[in-house]
Amino acid sequence: MNNRQLFLRHVAQLSDAPLGIEMVKASGMYMWDVDGKKLLDLIAGISVCNVGHCHPAVVAAIQEQAASYMHLLVYGELVQSPQVAFATLLTQHLPASLDSVYFTNCGSEAVEGAMKLAKRFTGRTEIIAFENSYHGSTQGAMSIMGDEEWRNAYRPLLPDIQHLKYNTWAAIDRITTRTACVIAETVQAEAGVIVPQQEWMKALREKCTQTGTLLVLDEIQCGLGRNGSLWGFEQFGIVPDILLLGKALGGGMPMGAFIANREIMWTLTNNPVLGHMTTFGGHPVICAAGMAGFKVLLEEKLTDTVRAKEALFHKYLKHPAIKAIRSQGLMMAVELESFAMNKKVIDACIEKGVMTDWFLFAPQCLRIAPPLIITEDEIKFASDIILAVLDTVALRDRI
Repeated sequence: MNNRQLFLRHVAQLSDAPLGIEMVKASGMYMWDVDGKKLLDLIAGISVCNVGHCHPAVVAAIQEQAASYMHLLVYGELVQSPQVAFATLLTQHLPASLDSVYFTNCGSEAVEGAMKLAKRFTGRTEIIAFENSYHGSTQGAMSIMGDEEWRNAYRPLLPDIQHLKYNTWAAIDRITTRTACVIAETVQAEAGVIVPQQEWMKALREKCTQTGTLLVLDEIQCGLGRNGSLWGFEQFGIVPDILLLGKALGGGMPMGAFIANREIMWTLTNNPVLGHMTTFGGHPVICAAGMAGFKVLLEEKLTDTVRAKEALFHKYLKHPAIKAIRSQGLMMAVELESFAMNKKVIDACIEKGVMTDWFLFAPQCLRIAPPLIITEDEIKFASDIILAVLDTVALRDRI
C-alpha cells in the first residue's frame, strides 16, 4: 500500500472525501507535495502559521529546547523557563488586567478551561454564546457551538446554555446576574468573517460589567495580528475578562491558552485544589516555539502590514461571480453563489497551485487567511489564479 492508501485505512477520517494530498515539505508561504508540486498557502493551516511555515527562528528554538529538556512533570509544579518567559512576554503586550496565563494543548482546551473558570469564579452556571460561533469540538466547547446540526448529534450536552444572535441588541438584554460568562468570537470566523459593530461590543462589555458577568473573547483565529492589530479586541476599545488564544500561538506547534486576571485565575488553586489540570499543556518545547514565533511577529512588525495587504486583495479580487468580500485584516471570506460553485473553485485553485478552503457555517465562502508574511506579488499571483478559475467555473456553469 502507498501512503495515501495507508492514510485512508489507518488514520481516523473526518469526511468521506479528504483532500488526500501527500505533503513532504513546507517553508514560508509554500507547501510541496510528494510529486514536487508547489502550493501557495492561502489559509495558513487555518490561521495557524502566521509567521509562515518553518520559520528559521521557530525551528531553532525547538531544536535548542529539545536538546535541553522536554516533558518533566505535569503542568504547574516545576518552574520551567520556556513557560515563564513566554507567559511574561505575552502579558507584557496585553492590558494590565490580563496578567495570568494558563497554557493548554489547543484552542478547544482553552475554551474548556475558561468555561470552568467562569463558573468557579462567579458561582453561576448560565453561559451565553452565539449562533454561528465555533469554539472547538470537545463536549463543553460543542455545547456552546452555534450550530444545531453539529450539536444535535452529540446530545446530551451541557445544560444552561443560551445561543443568541450575534451583534444584536436583544442579546445584550438577556445577560443577567445569573450569567457566569458571555463567550464570543471577537470576529466570527466560521460564520464567514462577521465583524460586529463597535457600539455593540462596547455595550456587551458594559452589560457584563454591570451584571458581574465575565466577558470571554475567543481570539483563537483572529488574534496575534491577523485582524491588523496584535489583539482583535483592541479595535473595539474594550478588554475582556478572559482571553482565549490558540492556532498561531504555538508558532506552528499545538498550543492554546486562556488568560485572565491573577485574582480570577487563583480560584483554580483551591476548593478543590488542582481545579484545572493538564499533563502536556505548556510543554517546554512548544512554549519555546511559540515565544520565537511571537517575537518574529513583533520584531518583523508583521501586524503593521496586514491592512495594506487586505486592501490589495480587495483591489484585485473583482469578478461578477463574487457576491461580497467580508474581511477584518487578513481574515477574509469571498462569497460565491453556492457551496457547489465554491468547491469547484477550491479544487481548481489547488490544481493550479493555490491552497484555499471554505467555512463551516458559510460553505459558499472562499477562505483567505494566509501567513502574514505574504508579499504583494504573492497576493497578485493568488488573486489572478482565483479570477482565472472563476472565469472557467462561471463559464462551465452557464453552459
